[in-house]
Amino acid sequence: MDDDLDDVFRERRRLLALGYRMTGTLADAEDVVQETYLRWYRLTEAEREAIANPAGWLTTVAGRIALDLLGSARHRREQYVGPWLPEPVPADVFAGVIGSRTASASEDPLDRITLDDDVSTALLVVLEAMTPAERVAFVLHDVFAVPFDEIAEAVGRSSAAVRQLAASARRHVRESRAIAVPREEHDRVVRAFQVAARTGDVVALARFLAPDVELHSDGGGVVSAARNVVSGADHVARFLLGIATKNPHLAVEEQQFGDGLGLVFRSGDRVHSVMNLQVDAGVITRLWIVLNPAKLTHWQPR
Repeated sequence: MDDDLDDVFRERRRLLALGYRMTGTLADAEDVVQETYLRWYRLTEAEREAIANPAGWLTTVAGRIALDLLGSARHRREQYVGPWLPEPVPADVFAGVIGSRTASASEDPLDRITLDDDVSTALLVVLEAMTPAERVAFVLHDVFAVPFDEIAEAVGRSSAAVRQLAASARRHVRESRAIAVPREEHDRVVRAFQVAARTGDVVALARFLAPDVELHSDGGGVVSAARNVVSGADHVARFLLGIATKNPHLAVEEQQFGDGLGLVFRSGDRVHSVMNLQVDAGVITRLWIVLNPAKLTHWQPR
């Protein structure tokens, strides 16, 4: 029995990684994990012994809990002040939890995204736009390799319906251009963008921004942030340089995220904000800046 309990406890990081992909925040992911374990311990000893694959049971139950949570979270986010963005986490937070799965011989870029330990802001933003059922089907099947029949039981749909949900979710990912460019290309563009930003020259900075670039900033109504999306290379460049002028005390650090190289802004030993970027065809197409303190607790001194 002790060995069985050890096996169950070892699933915690994996369940947390699943919950984060499902919900977009570490706090909600923790809620998913805690409720999953609570349901495990509510089982009788005989019921637990009858479960041939405890890890699989925990995964599908976590999916069911996440589906319920996403329904209430969607309502909360409709009341959110300004754009809602997923919580940023370093690239290595969930390292090793997906296992040894490898991309198929087709080298489909979507395979690389779904099979990676890293999870990008770009992908999380797309997941947020899906229906809760699509999101759960996609994450459970394409990331965590849960069979469609088991997902169907978790979400209360037929296996055929779950297949359609996952297919629809994949279509959203492909159409959104959330598939990443090679990491080296992403990081090269972000570093060149940093150099241009230091010049304070709008034209120099706009050169690294796509004409239809969008900047999303999440202050949650708690701290000052743009309430609306800032669009266009000139507007985004001026917005960023304006922030730099108003906050000359902020130190900038490079940090690897699921998207590639991103930026962490510090005021002393406290993190002020985190910026993730999406690169396509040699220019930046999206910038996501999280300033909401509730989404930066992972970054603060312990």
